[in-house]
Amino acid sequence: MPDTVQPEAIDAVGRFEAEQEIPERMRADVRLLGALLGRVLRESGSPGLYEDVERLRVATIQAYTDETDRAFSAAAAIAEEFTVARADEVARAFTAYFHLVNLAEEHQRVRVLRERDGRPSRDPADSVGSAFAKLSEEVGAPTALERLQAMRFHPVFTAHPTEARRRAVSSAIRRLADLLDERDGAVAPAQVERIERSMLEEIDTLWRTAPLRSEKPSPVDEVRSIMAVFDETLYTAVPEVYRRIDAVLQPEASGDAAPQVRPFVRVGTWVGGDRDGNPFVTAAITKQAAAIASEHVLLGLERTAARVGRTLTLDASTTPPSPALLALWQRLRAVDEEAAAEVAKRSPDEPHRRVLLLLSRRIAATRTRNADLAYRDPEELLADLAVLQGSLVEAGAHRQAYGHLQTLIWQVQTFGFHLAELEVRQHSAVHRKVLAEIEAGGPLSEQAEEALQVVRTIAQIQRRYGPRAAGRYIVSFTQSADDLAAVHRLARAAVGPDGTPPVLDVIPLFETFADLQAAPGILAEIVEHPEFSARLEATGRRLEVMLGYSDSSKDVGPVAATLALYEAQRRIATWAQEHDIELTLFHGRGGALGRGGGPANSAILAQPPHSVDGRFKLTEQGEVIFARYGGSDIAMRHIDQVTAAVLLASAPSIETRNEAAATRFAEVAATMDRTSRERFFALVKAPGFAPWFATVTPMEEIGLLALGSRPARRGLSVESLEDLRAIPWVFSWTQARINLTGWFGLGSALEAVGDEALLREAYRDWPLFRTMIDNVAMGLAKADQRIARHYLALGDREDLAALVLEEMDRTRDQVLRITGAAQLLANKPVLQRAVKMRSPYVDALSLLQLRALRALREAPEEQPADPELQRLLLLSVSGVAAGLQNTG
Repeated sequence: MPDTVQPEAIDAVGRFEAEQEIPERMRADVRLLGALLGRVLRESGSPGLYEDVERLRVATIQAYTDETDRAFSAAAAIAEEFTVARADEVARAFTAYFHLVNLAEEHQRVRVLRERDGRPSRDPADSVGSAFAKLSEEVGAPTALERLQAMRFHPVFTAHPTEARRRAVSSAIRRLADLLDERDGAVAPAQVERIERSMLEEIDTLWRTAPLRSEKPSPVDEVRSIMAVFDETLYTAVPEVYRRIDAVLQPEASGDAAPQVRPFVRVGTWVGGDRDGNPFVTAAITKQAAAIASEHVLLGLERTAARVGRTLTLDASTTPPSPALLALWQRLRAVDEEAAAEVAKRSPDEPHRRVLLLLSRRIAATRTRNADLAYRDPEELLADLAVLQGSLVEAGAHRQAYGHLQTLIWQVQTFGFHLAELEVRQHSAVHRKVLAEIEAGGPLSEQAEEALQVVRTIAQIQRRYGPRAAGRYIVSFTQSADDLAAVHRLARAAVGPDGTPPVLDVIPLFETFADLQAAPGILAEIVEHPEFSARLEATGRRLEVMLGYSDSSKDVGPVAATLALYEAQRRIATWAQEHDIELTLFHGRGGALGRGGGPANSAILAQPPHSVDGRFKLTEQGEVIFARYGGSDIAMRHIDQVTAAVLLASAPSIETRNEAAATRFAEVAATMDRTSRERFFALVKAPGFAPWFATVTPMEEIGLLALGSRPARRGLSVESLEDLRAIPWVFSWTQARINLTGWFGLGSALEAVGDEALLREAYRDWPLFRTMIDNVAMGLAKADQRIARHYLALGDREDLAALVLEEMDRTRDQVLRITGAAQLLANKPVLQRAVKMRSPYVDALSLLQLRALRALREAPEEQPADPELQRLLLLSVSGVAAGLQNTG
């Protein structure tokens, strides 16, 4: 500890660390990683860096535990006295610390998951097994099994730019995670020493790796980043989830009998397909994205088939082949004679092994586009695998039939030859403009030619990888049935009068408050449209509707948007039931609370009756992708919990509860809706609000951060928020430690209701309300009013600053009253611990960010921005994102 640190500050640090109720093994991990980072800072940082980091760390912890202005001013003074170069290094050090703490916390979660693996839970929503048991009690086991087998969970990965880490940083952290795992199992002191030396090397690499991207990633870079999630996690984790659920359904027979579980995960992607406001996503990029994804999955299937094939050393005398298998062998040998002869020589009496090894060659030929051997589609491969599995069953080799071979079959059924269903998204206004050009009959603009080429590319992808590979076409800002019909008109124009358009599922995206209200009427009109109606019949009357959380929240505020989304889902679900339509609602959620974030399973269980019905589709984006799917154990846990909620949401008790609560508290909802909107509009419609917002947050500077390929704005100036994307709107308020987009207006809304006893009843009995309150508690816990005051002071608008701070106080007070707690998140101790553990360290980065932002704001307008200050600001943005986690 540096000599300059005061004794009372050291005492504050000791008290703070002692008060953290951290599991002992996690505490040991944090200490080890922190000590290794400290050693790296001494060895690889500039002279005195470690001491300066410690001074700021101790000061911010003291300011966190001692809420006086004196303690806060002392911490702020340290941040101000650093040179810009030193502040840069300090920001990097705190960011590295967050990466390590996040790693230790994730590792502890994995430990807990492994320790309790297989143990039953009292909470029906905790796992699919518990949910199935609960549902069986209510509707009977046969009906529960039918619902489980028809269930669908469909995460869709997007390239929305909220992941501030570079991929190189993520890779270093993943290697450290493997070393922590290895260290847990180490026994010999020499082994522990070796692992810790490797950890020290990785942390030194992390420190020496540039934390910021030098340039924005291209859409192809984003595609390749998503592939890492598939390669390292999803390909093996998804079939393991199926296996675990099957083991619950038939504990004695799983792996020895035909599985009762059916593949229910479908993976979607917008990466390389989402062109709404992103000029860098072209038809050529979309085609390339599909090819990259297919290459990855076919390579995985090829290797799996070869690996399983090599293990099928079952002699024909113990496991005789079926006639169908012998016929398959003859067909395979006829088209691949040389390889068949070699395989037969190495496996003369192992017919099942010979067949699967040749099937792996056919998969390889599909990948390399060898027309003589390639499969037409995944269904052809599945038919061959079914012959192989059937032969094993006939011969009594059930465990070989339903073991690793079943895993391969599940992988083909889940991922096909395309891996992820590539979805195209475009703004409705673009379609209108392009069709007007086509109908005018003159030369077409580059934008119109590109729009037509996108449709042709979808057709090419479908021919190459099968209809599932692409075909969902999402229309942003759908405001009329004509907006949806326009896509079919565009498709016909693209292929010409003699061509056949690709198979298209045109999906409306209702985003604004007005669009959500108009949704049922638009849907009622579009299902009468000839192409739409024909597609509806072809799919068994299946329809997908997307709801946007981000823009509705930016439009009317978080409270009114939450209530409007619930009401829209209720009305759409009722309409679908009345018209015998199998509805899937697609939730355009983000990681931050202002974008529909928060625990997904709680949100699912709060939905209106029949709005889920065993089908749940949502966007996964930014840092949320790697938080939920970056490692196998956590990915399996996430999928298990979400699908448990999806299964349970259709239980009569849940549907009855949600419907009764919505009716009972309808007046409360109406009051909250009206009052929260009035309060929100008082802020965002105030004269000069837009430039004030850009001044008091790092909104403009965030556009400089190389997060993703999409621009932060659709083109308007800072004088208007209308065209500001919802992501920087949310991200900016988060960086300013205000988190306004998750809670603003709630305090006034609750105060307007006035009846505290009634609100406490609503918190107990109304799941939607409870989820809203709990999410706001998390947002407020991650906010910091003292730091927020300094950001707001940058704008020289005391009226607007007071409006924000008064509402923050009011909301915090109301949430504590309703929950009956002395502290925010008292009912969620693990989350509360995580927030408290990080907060002082986030404060340190916020103080460095404030110092940079203030200097940039105070500089003369005609003077170019100081690049060193800009870099410091962007470093602090990256660090705060790592500390707060669900930022985008």
